[in-house]
Amino acid sequence: MSVVGVDLGTLNTVIAVARNRGVDVITNEVSNRATPSLVGFGPKSRYIGEAAKNQEISNLKNTVSSLTRLAGRSLNDPDVQIEKDFVSAPLVDINGQVGAEVTYLGNKERFTATQLVAMFLTKVKATASAELKLPVSDVVLSCPAWFTDIQRRSLLDASEIAGLKCLRLINDTTATALGYGITKLDLPGPEEKPRRVCFIDIGHSNYTCTIVEFKKGELAVKSTAWDRHFGGRNFDKAMVDHFAKEFKEKYKIDINENAKARFRVATGCEKVKKILSANSAAPLNIESVMNDVDVRGMLKRDELEELVRPLLDRATAPIEQALAEAKLKTEDIDAIEMTGGCTRVPSLKTAIQNFFGKPLSFTLNQDEAVARGCAFSCAILSPVFRVRDFSIHDMVNYPIEFTWEKSPDIPDEDTSLTVFNKGNVMPSTKILTFYRKQPFDLEAKYAKPEQLPGKMNPWIGRFSVKGVKADAKDDFMICKLKARLNLHGILNVESGYYVEEQEVEEPIPETPKEGEKKDGDAMDVDSKDAAEKPKTRKVKKQARKGDLPLSAGTASMDEASKNAAAERESQMIMEDKLVADTEHQKNELESFIYELKEKIIGVYAEFSSEDEKSKLQAKLETIEDWLYEDGEDATKNIYTSKIEEIRSVAGPIIQRYNDKIEEQRQAVLEKQQQAAMAKQAELERQKRAAEEQKKAEAPLEANDEEMKDADTVKPDDIEEPSA
Repeated sequence: MSVVGVDLGTLNTVIAVARNRGVDVITNEVSNRATPSLVGFGPKSRYIGEAAKNQEISNLKNTVSSLTRLAGRSLNDPDVQIEKDFVSAPLVDINGQVGAEVTYLGNKERFTATQLVAMFLTKVKATASAELKLPVSDVVLSCPAWFTDIQRRSLLDASEIAGLKCLRLINDTTATALGYGITKLDLPGPEEKPRRVCFIDIGHSNYTCTIVEFKKGELAVKSTAWDRHFGGRNFDKAMVDHFAKEFKEKYKIDINENAKARFRVATGCEKVKKILSANSAAPLNIESVMNDVDVRGMLKRDELEELVRPLLDRATAPIEQALAEAKLKTEDIDAIEMTGGCTRVPSLKTAIQNFFGKPLSFTLNQDEAVARGCAFSCAILSPVFRVRDFSIHDMVNYPIEFTWEKSPDIPDEDTSLTVFNKGNVMPSTKILTFYRKQPFDLEAKYAKPEQLPGKMNPWIGRFSVKGVKADAKDDFMICKLKARLNLHGILNVESGYYVEEQEVEEPIPETPKEGEKKDGDAMDVDSKDAAEKPKTRKVKKQARKGDLPLSAGTASMDEASKNAAAERESQMIMEDKLVADTEHQKNELESFIYELKEKIIGVYAEFSSEDEKSKLQAKLETIEDWLYEDGEDATKNIYTSKIEEIRSVAGPIIQRYNDKIEEQRQAVLEKQQQAAMAKQAELERQKRAAEEQKKAEAPLEANDEEMKDADTVKPDDIEEPSA
């Protein structure tokens, strides 16, 4: 059983596994430790991860990025409109969800964001399985802290479609905090002041600041704040806009009119940004960017800082908000841990360091900290590993309220209640009590929609409570509902039951009268009430009597849709595999032709007649011509049959060559065996000679011993003189 943690990033995804008494980040098929979070579609198959990256520039309209930022959203959401600047494939509405319209296998197809995430997760699953040489099922996935219920459900649905069991959906910075704290052996004890650490994660598209308190064996998230549109891609966009303006003036071309040209400039700007992290200036050179025009540019670090000034002015806003919500000051923070690729930008580091007035800490791997934390979380939840006890107390980021219809029998009843407040510990369970005579419904929604990311629907779910009726006395049924915000950050009404009030007798605790024995008295005092029974009172207590059936309507996919999506995904996986196998067989045929062409005039020459040579060469020429003319898009079976055709002609020649090689090998082996036997015989002869030599010398040694005994005077031989 495998234990896998996945950092689902906007730009790249990192996979970590628990093994060898620790956590390792695994590499993909091209030995990279991070896999591009991309899904592309082609005329024969899909391209996922590295393959999608390799063909992105030539297939922009069919390559989808920003997968997690699209999950669980609608097309008219302002955040999705912003994503259109970064996603090259056209975004469309699919039954209220955002999706992408692409050309796949020659046809126009539409896939929802959930399906696209599932496609990428199948690649993650395959990469982890190939590395571990084990089937992968259990994972822990990361997501931004600002994700809502519908976005989290989308990721869980995607993992199910991909055939993965998500043990936990964990917030990015919470995962980082877990990876930081679980390895620390010097955390304060339960009664000591906690260690407060500020985790700042600035990645490709998100900026999150989380303040965490650590004690031995536990972490508690005190506050989290974010800027959803602050990251590396925003720095890149500022540079692209700058160069677009410069090239328009200098070269009279507008890269905004050409998607490929803008993409190539964006790729160049990303490299320039990285160079400027360690240098004062960097060049940008792109050949034939559009209209056969070569462009050149130069950018200095101070010019870049001016371009991103609006971003830098917002650099400390999430930190200020997080500190205010945690009711802390900068001096209360013991350490500031920086993660995320964008934290390498010098001006950003300077702004944050100046705000705190103390050095920043970079003890964690900036690109892999989240994935490592996810792997630790997976190990904690998995029965396979024994992990040091470490509890995680995350927090509720948006207040959640329940609303219901007013009961006709209770005219002054409130119809809403905020059950989970912002800052409450998560996971968390609350029991709701209702007095009803008939079945009823209640709805869960976010209490403050203005706090949600973009313009998201605050609705979470509708829950119907069945089997409610008045009792024999026409009194209310007391209904109890168990509402739980689970470790994924998802709300459900998990169960319902009804109770009845019963009168029971319980003893009344008596206060001792003056003169009576109290605890600790040294002697007994006689009391006339000692033999009396203890006083009791009747009290009403609730006893559980039965369950109430529940039905729920949430943003999760229904089972039929999920099964259909999983079946479609399996079908596409088989198509991808067939294409990969066909390509492999085609390469086998091509390399077989070249190999035989070389060997027929080389090592096979002496094992074939002139007639056999000419027949084989003619066959090779014929199949090679077919391969490069009509055989470009043949099936796997045809390539296999062509290999067999060649083997039928070349087989006798290859067999004679192999027989000769085997004969030579046997001769060498026989020679080696004879040499070994001769060596063994020589060793036996030397051994016998040594033994004979030893026997010849043995009598002389015995005589020497006898002489020694004769010359030696022993104490027993000396007699005492008589008196």
